[in-house]
Amino acid sequence: MKSQTIKAPILKFESDAWSYYVAIPKKIGDQFIDGKDRRIVCTINNSTPIHSALMPKGEIYSVYVKKDFMKKYGIAEGDEVTVQLEKDTSEYGKPIPESFQVLLDQDQEGNNLFHSLTKGKQRTLIHLVGKVKNVESQLAKGLAIMHHLKEANGELDFKRLNVLIKEYNNRK
Repeated sequence: MKSQTIKAPILKFESDAWSYYVAIPKKIGDQFIDGKDRRIVCTINNSTPIHSALMPKGEIYSVYVKKDFMKKYGIAEGDEVTVQLEKDTSEYGKPIPESFQVLLDQDQEGNNLFHSLTKGKQRTLIHLVGKVKNVESQLAKGLAIMHHLKEANGELDFKRLNVLIKEYNNRK
């Protein structure tokens, strides 16, 4: 399956954990699932692609849509949008910032510890680095992550990691 395009409204969850989603019919979503792998790339109204997962929700799948994304693209709850789905075949299920890839390439021990983590934890760390746009801040976060992985022998402790990130940010 190459890609699939549907029209669907932006809906609101009845939960505080997530705000908005697009409903994907089960018949369409099933085409993108490979075993336990539900990772997709979703493009809404020709916007920036969203690396996401098809989340089971009764007789449909949902694709989460963040408030800041909706604001950026002028989308509101109830708006009908064009959704293009493709299978995410990337290594991590989201793009890795170049600055973090350079650190992984230069630090074999850190690279090995990073790759010993689950794909979900790898994505979380990639997200931490990539959510800041400033390359210096990305490098500081990346260095803190590598330091933490070595210090904790590959066991993630997010409280300790956050302390290290603050320390590395203050070194600038």
